[in-house]
Amino acid sequence: MALNPGKFYTHRTFDELRSRRRRRKVMAPVVKLGGVDEELQKILEANMDQVPARKRAREAFKGIQLQIDHILFKIPSDGVKMEESYKVNSRGLKIFSKSWLPATSHPKAMVYYCHGYGDTCTFFCEGIARKLVSSGYGVFAMDYPGFGLSEGLHCYIPSFDMLVDDVIEQYSKIKESPEFCTIPSFLFGQSLGGAVALKMHLKQPNAWDGAVLVAPMCKIADNMVPPWLLKQILIGVAYFLPTIKLVPQKDLAEAAFRDVKYRELTAYNIIAYKDKPRLRTAVEMLKTTQEIEHRLEDVSLPLLILHGEADIVTDPSVSKALYKKARSSDKKLNLYKDACHSLLEGEPDEMIIQVFNDIISWLDEHCIKNTSQ
Repeated sequence: MALNPGKFYTHRTFDELRSRRRRRKVMAPVVKLGGVDEELQKILEANMDQVPARKRAREAFKGIQLQIDHILFKIPSDGVKMEESYKVNSRGLKIFSKSWLPATSHPKAMVYYCHGYGDTCTFFCEGIARKLVSSGYGVFAMDYPGFGLSEGLHCYIPSFDMLVDDVIEQYSKIKESPEFCTIPSFLFGQSLGGAVALKMHLKQPNAWDGAVLVAPMCKIADNMVPPWLLKQILIGVAYFLPTIKLVPQKDLAEAAFRDVKYRELTAYNIIAYKDKPRLRTAVEMLKTTQEIEHRLEDVSLPLLILHGEADIVTDPSVSKALYKKARSSDKKLNLYKDACHSLLEGEPDEMIIQVFNDIISWLDEHCIKNTSQ
């Protein structure tokens, strides 16, 4: 799930932020899960700023997660070959990645998944990947540095460009391997992951055969951008207090998930970042969306853009602007009436199925195009 960076900003002064930090250490909100014993609850309540605590939590809860009552976790894993790995990247960070491949056949294409703000590839992504594999695709996903099971301060983005370069480094190794270099390669970005996917394309204009963007965070509505002077102050504060956490204005699960039952299940995404956004992270997200907004005309790869018309996390006008301005002649925009932000996780089952069908139909069509050329 992604946050709209425009919602991060408050009118606190630098002195207020500094004195607030001195008064007390900001702790993450306590998550309570039904049916969890005292030992597991202690694991949940641990500080997850660093990756060892997140790894412990994931190991303790991964069996419980796979049993929750959500359509994504009912997709069979039969016929799916899964592999998890940790590899040190060129910046010396240990990065977690996971792959899902058809067990008995070669994939007709590879899908490279980019997750949203605060998220991980170990929870809802599991069901998304299984669904794609059941249609003949291979899926590769990673946790960005500082997210999920990858090394780094939890949900801290010191540089969005550096994060994108980390993803390019990781995915290029898979894409260029002898096993997969001859089949089509598609990017799949959700929310903030949509911004990651677009930045990857802008850095590598001819590297990808297409992109699926679900509620992409590539432009912030004008009324969400802070005034120029406040924005400059916040950028300055971020230089001195980059990791400080700020208060978002609303519950993001409530804003992003239309289905109430599924909204409650977000608590089981236990290594997702649920605390207050870090200032540098928010500033980097704002800068990135502003850059992408000014470069929509440079987007030239085949696009499938999907957005809920009732989305209040990323405005649907974001996707309309991308569809209108992108230079690509092969582009499609699907808007879903009454749907909110989390199209594949937070909607009623019939909507989730419809969105999946639209994605797989588009991928199938573009696989045929690529193999016939």
